[in-house]
Amino acid sequence: IIPTSTGAAKAIALVIPELKGKLDGYSLRVPTPTVSIVDAVFEVEKNTTVEEVNAALKAASEGAMKGYLGFCEEPLVSMDFKGDERSSIVDADLTAVMDGNMVKIVSWYDNEWGYATRLTDFAAKIAKSL
Repeated sequence: IIPTSTGAAKAIALVIPELKGKLDGYSLRVPTPTVSIVDAVFEVEKNTTVEEVNAALKAASEGAMKGYLGFCEEPLVSMDFKGDERSSIVDADLTAVMDGNMVKIVSWYDNEWGYATRLTDFAAKIAKSL
């Protein structure tokens, strides 16, 4: 396992400017050809529970974010997500809340397949506007 930098936090701030300077990250490289994991920890304004966080994420994965966000309640490993078209799949078993307002969400993604799928979506959207 090789700890290294990642541009993901900076990229998120470009897409969601309100988050600029409020998040950072690093990457742990392992010898697998594809599939990565995000371990996000952040402070929220209102106290919450693991159940509330997971319920909100599950609802989003079944609603407006369907096809982009997944929600997994099974104990899976990285290769189980290989070829998954969704941009991020929340690992519900790893959600944690500390002191009521410190939330941890862990999410898997196929960094090759998911990215290629989003590029295809983008190209289709551009084609429709021509």
